[in-house]
Amino acid sequence: MLSTDQAQSVSARIAQRVKRLPKGQPFSISRFTGFGTKNAVSKAIARLVNRGELERVYRGIYMRPKPGRYVARARPNPWKLISLITKQKRLSLQIHGANAVRRFGLSTQMPLIPIYYTNGASRSVFIGNAEIRLIHAAPMVMQHAGTEMGAAISALFYLGKGGSTPECIAAIKKGLRPEDLVKLLACKLPKWMRTALEAQ
Repeated sequence: MLSTDQAQSVSARIAQRVKRLPKGQPFSISRFTGFGTKNAVSKAIARLVNRGELERVYRGIYMRPKPGRYVARARPNPWKLISLITKQKRLSLQIHGANAVRRFGLSTQMPLIPIYYTNGASRSVFIGNAEIRLIHAAPMVMQHAGTEMGAAISALFYLGKGGSTPECIAAIKKGLRPEDLVKLLACKLPKWMRTALEAQ
């Protein structure tokens, strides 16, 4: 059991550290694990939420409130937020094919709901009224999750054999560094994907 002085010390140290965190950037409560007992850290965070210095975004995830341009409070970046949520559950996260093809300049379409691939079960995560979808993907799609090679695999998987035209392949290869392309070709890929990448 922490004494009142110790509890105040934990609280003061966390409050001090929180002031240095960038506004609008979500973080996990686990970043304060070394500051005191789980209970003391939870109470300190709860106090900061009550004072309006922190906002609870999701279970175990908080951020310093940031005024939005058109709304009272800005929402956290979906990728950063869902990365923290999946990390808490020890899951991998991969960019969805629709976003991957956009990253390589092959599409301008924006999905209405943020969607990501995961090695966990498919589910929807709700942050307030906003929905983020997680779709279970095969191990092949999850290779090099969160990297440029992963984005290339995701884009190719999304385009499929018929949609992976020489122009698309060229755009994807152009978006990769030479060393990333070498790593990509070392992955476990379907025969059509490997043939397409090696053809040019």
